Amino acid sequence: MTTATIDITVDVRTIAPRDRHPLIFGTFSGLAQDEALLLVNDHDPKPLYYQFQAEHGGKFSWDYLEEGPDVWRVRIGQVTGCCSVCHP
Repeated sequence: MTTATIDITVDVRTIAPRDRHPLIFGTFSGLAQDEALLLVNDHDPKPLYYQFQAEHGGKFSWDYLEEGPDVWRVRIGQVTGCCSVCHP
């Protein structure tokens, strides 16, 4: 398993809630294979994880780097062609 390098930070703590997911997915779609974004959020973005599962299946990695209580940091990587074994 290779770890995607973080190429951009998306801090959504000051973004209106309705604009967060479109910003995150737009940024993710601009990543190349093995690139990643660092998501910084004020709550556990677990619903976003489920949305990624629904829309991108096993073609992304999701690694918590910090888990609250005030800040969550998640590395979300572009994993093209992933078999989804190492990143369910």
